[in-house]
Amino acid sequence: MATPAKTPAGADPKQLERTGCVREIGGQAVWSLSSCKPGFGVDQLRDDNLETYWQSDGSQPHLVNIQFRRKTTVKMLCIYADYKSDESYTPSKISVRVGNNFHNLQEIRQLEMVEPSGWIHIPLSDAANSPIRTFMIQIAVLANHQNGRDTHMRQIKVYTPVEESSVGNFPRCTTVDFMMYRTIR
Repeated sequence: MATPAKTPAGADPKQLERTGCVREIGGQAVWSLSSCKPGFGVDQLRDDNLETYWQSDGSQPHLVNIQFRRKTTVKMLCIYADYKSDESYTPSKISVRVGNNFHNLQEIRQLEMVEPSGWIHIPLSDAANSPIRTFMIQIAVLANHQNGRDTHMRQIKVYTPVEESSVGNFPRCTTVDFMMYRTIR
C-alpha cells in the first residue's frame, strides 16, 4: 500500500494580505475553545508567533469557535501546523462548520492532513463558489497523527475578500474642460 503524500504547505498569509486581495478579520471575532492547558489558549493561537500554540486538554473532538458580531463574509481560513515539532499532537482530520450559532452549524469542509508543515489554506465558499457569509465558524479537530489525544494548533487566521471601492475610481478626463475639475479641493 502506498503512503499518502504529505500535505503541501501554502504561502504565508501575510504575503496574501500584502497583495491587497484579502484582509485578516480574526480580531473582529470572539474566540473560544473547547478546552486548553493553562498558558496555551486563545492568546497563543492568535499572537502571530509560530513558536507558541493552543494545546487542548480533554477528549476529542477539540473545538475552536469563532463568532462574529454581525454576518461576515469569509473567504479563507489559514491554519499553521508543524508535524516535526508537534508529532502526535498534530491534527490529521479537521472539520470546518459554519452557521448562525452553535445550534445550526453545518459542515462545509472536511480536511485530511498528512504530516503538515506550514500554512494550510482552507477556502470557504458556497455552492456558487462565492465566499460564505456567516456569524460563526467552528473548527473541529476530529483526529490527530499517531492517534494522539490532545492537539496543538500554532496559528489560525480568518480572511475576508477586499472589495473594490468606487471612491477614487473616476472616469478618465480627456478634455481641458474636464481636467480643470478632476481633483477635489
